[in-house]
Amino acid sequence: MTPSLTAYSDQQVRTFLAQLRHSGLQHVVICPGSRSTPLTVAFARDGGFTPWLHLDERSAAYFALGLAREIEAPVALVCTSGTAAANFAPAVFEAWLSRVPLIVLTADRPPELRDTGANQTIDQSRVFGTHVKRTFELPIADGSEAVLRMARSTAARVVAHAMEQPYGPVHVNVPLREPLLDATTSLPVLSAETAVDVPAPEPAAPSAETVARVAEACAGKRGVIYCGPEPYALPAAAIVSLGAALGWPVVAEPLSGVRAGTHALDHVIERYDALFRVPRFAREAAAEVVIRFGAASTSRPAWGYLAARPGLREIVVDVPNGWRDPEGSAGLMVHADPAVFCELLEADLATREAVQADPAWLALWLDANAAAAAAITEAMDAMEEPFEGRVQSEIAEALPAGSTLVLGNSMPTRDAEAFFPALAREVSLVGTRGASGIDGVVSTAVGAAAARTVGAREGASVLLIGDLSFFHDLNGLWAVRRHGLSLTVVLVNNDGGGIFSFLPQAESAPEEFETWFGTPHGLDFRHAVELHGGRYELLTGAGGWAERIAAATREPGLTVLELRTDRARNVVLHREVWARVTSAVEGVLDARAGVNGR
Repeated sequence: MTPSLTAYSDQQVRTFLAQLRHSGLQHVVICPGSRSTPLTVAFARDGGFTPWLHLDERSAAYFALGLAREIEAPVALVCTSGTAAANFAPAVFEAWLSRVPLIVLTADRPPELRDTGANQTIDQSRVFGTHVKRTFELPIADGSEAVLRMARSTAARVVAHAMEQPYGPVHVNVPLREPLLDATTSLPVLSAETAVDVPAPEPAAPSAETVARVAEACAGKRGVIYCGPEPYALPAAAIVSLGAALGWPVVAEPLSGVRAGTHALDHVIERYDALFRVPRFAREAAAEVVIRFGAASTSRPAWGYLAARPGLREIVVDVPNGWRDPEGSAGLMVHADPAVFCELLEADLATREAVQADPAWLALWLDANAAAAAAITEAMDAMEEPFEGRVQSEIAEALPAGSTLVLGNSMPTRDAEAFFPALAREVSLVGTRGASGIDGVVSTAVGAAAARTVGAREGASVLLIGDLSFFHDLNGLWAVRRHGLSLTVVLVNNDGGGIFSFLPQAESAPEEFETWFGTPHGLDFRHAVELHGGRYELLTGAGGWAERIAAATREPGLTVLELRTDRARNVVLHREVWARVTSAVEGVLDARAGVNGR
């Protein structure tokens, strides 16, 4: 009997999956749906994948993003046709901008139904636009070996493209005709001996000429190494070693992977956001050369410090095909693996004389950083009410080694820039700072927690998030109980959009501000937490929360610790802290001026 077209389709799908598995794919996040039945059943029956069920496509995609970032490997997504694919879009956009390898498999109606008014049929062939590295569409299976070979080749290309530097999402549209399953016939997939091998590329090294050019530009100069956000963490040990060789400070954003760890921290400047708010410091600490790793800064004061100006040479180090220069300020773009670049540059510097900057240069940064840190601590200790910035130091104290802290967008990330200390402990700080949306942060953290259940990571998973962002992705909590995960959430609730209170419209449009920007919601989140089987607790007082947070990281399941703050007071308290920092840092500058004057 001639096999049915459905049997041919099943054979094609299983051949495609066999190559995905051969290429290293292990995890797939599946959303329920009818048109995707062949994909779902094939993944479930294969035995070589870990399948994760999620009911909400938007949350599922962010879950996959969080998992892929934790394991530094591709994660597949499966959905049915129509708007299901569109709901993947926010996380796909984030993955594109933050360089996370997702393999997006969207089941589709057959091509002949497009533009005919057929139900649940949209044009999915380019649904993610330019925010994926490549888009493929599998052909309709016809039983020919040529089509099977094409499916196998496409699967190999998909994984290779996703993991090619810089990492990113790849989309595969899979049109399927009904009937979707054939229980009577099972055809063999292509032989395993014919699978496609794609060796991983070697870490890219800069040319000797490029290394020498950078060394000449840096030797003996007043410089700064700036470490911006990096989803998989920058090579901290290599970067701080380079800083020591040059006698330069290493400015470390919280999401860079350089602010926390067991590497040397003696050159790390973690209070940069506070320092750059002091105009006099920004002037006296103006660098001649900046070597920047990672994405562009998220700190507005840092933007001002790094802005293009006469006398500043900015060198950006990025992986091949990357171009992180939104201000157009780079004078030299080096395409190389950052660790290899640091090692080769340090080796070149070791052959030269007068490499280090004047010791007073580094001392200026270290003294000012210490003064700012002390002023911040003193300011927070003097407060008799909850302060959102203090949450950062309390969480830092509570996190066990090996933990991942997911920082929500808006205030949590910005407060981390100023208040999360340099931490001599292996802790990973991550966020969704590519597109910087507040819509999928919960699911990103749940995906990070999932990595711990499969042995990919150790330690606790902790999420620090604001109330609007928490509300946006409450559906993401469903996966915690479903998959037996553990997640601690520290929820800072100021009843609205706290970040807007720092913007000009808070004062320039007071009548419209509270309705359209402050957006108070009046929600009690206890009920949502209990709906998802979690424990809820209200944090009280002006501090001393670290012990409770630490205990929560040892509890199984979902724990949500909520701290309620006042938006207007939050602005006032931040300004009080900055005033103390300014006074302390200017005291350091005055003392240095006095010494130099004598």
